[in-house]
Amino acid sequence: MTGARGWLGRAAFALLAGLGLIPAGCMTPGGPLAAHTAANTPPIVVPPPGTVARELDKITLPEYVIEPPDVLVINAVILFRPDPKKKDIVDLPEIPAPGDKAADKDKGGKEKSLPPDKLNSNEKLYSLPIQPVWGEYTVRPDGTVFLGVYGSVQVAGYTLRQAAAAIRESLAKQVFPDAEGVKRDSLLVVLDVTQYNSKKYYVILDGGGYGEQVIPIPIMGSETVLDALGNVYGLPAVASKRNIWVARRTPHVGQPEQILPVDWVGITQHGVTQTNYQIMPGDRVYVKAQRIIAFDTTLARIISPIERVLGITLLGSSTVNQIGARGPGF
Repeated sequence: MTGARGWLGRAAFALLAGLGLIPAGCMTPGGPLAAHTAANTPPIVVPPPGTVARELDKITLPEYVIEPPDVLVINAVILFRPDPKKKDIVDLPEIPAPGDKAADKDKGGKEKSLPPDKLNSNEKLYSLPIQPVWGEYTVRPDGTVFLGVYGSVQVAGYTLRQAAAAIRESLAKQVFPDAEGVKRDSLLVVLDVTQYNSKKYYVILDGGGYGEQVIPIPIMGSETVLDALGNVYGLPAVASKRNIWVARRTPHVGQPEQILPVDWVGITQHGVTQTNYQIMPGDRVYVKAQRIIAFDTTLARIISPIERVLGITLLGSSTVNQIGARGPGF
């Protein structure tokens, strides 16, 4: 029994000694973990003023390009100008004049948004025949919008003006053969975006060894780093205030990375706007966890299986000792 105890003691000592050497070797300045950390730490170089948009020095975003799954509002109407020399008969549903509250509601009881009251006294607006095109339409995954009986029209990759022109051209080919007395150039298409779902930025929160949380947020056009982290209710408990940066996407392979370090304490506690960058579509706002949290997680993963093995071994040894102490009469 003494030999068994001595063997268990030597085994436990060897395991604990090895456990003490593993983290020491990995966390020393010249160890592989330190080299990996240094290689992946973003450069702490703040861009000079005027090179990157930031708070108090923002820019407007480029002209919006439609992509799935944006939601568009499309209003297609026919502007009819009667010829005073002859009596034109147009068999189309007339749109009520702006300001007519009783008539400005469709069959479902929803109030229509009519164009501004800039029409001449002899001009009238008419809905499209067969089926009106008036309301919100979602851009489908194939990049088209479905206009009912008039079919689908490709709008993905187009600006608002290009999309309106494409819809107008598609409708004109189908509508005007059935609308006698109306000129083809009288078709008006008004288009705008009501939900900007395709342009996003991402807030990535490091879990300190327990994965990473990715939060996509639709971009509105003027957000800063402070706005982005405010949308996720601030920094998590494990976050490091010294390891926050914005990773701007690079479209080409081999292109230098664009990493913008963030001075969180300066932004929040001192009101310094130098690193409160304006967020662009596709930006990644990365919040790294504290190193001590990551080290503690790694250490727990190493110790936990050893604790289980030693616990089972010691439990078995204790059971054997109890049986031996009771004697043969047990």
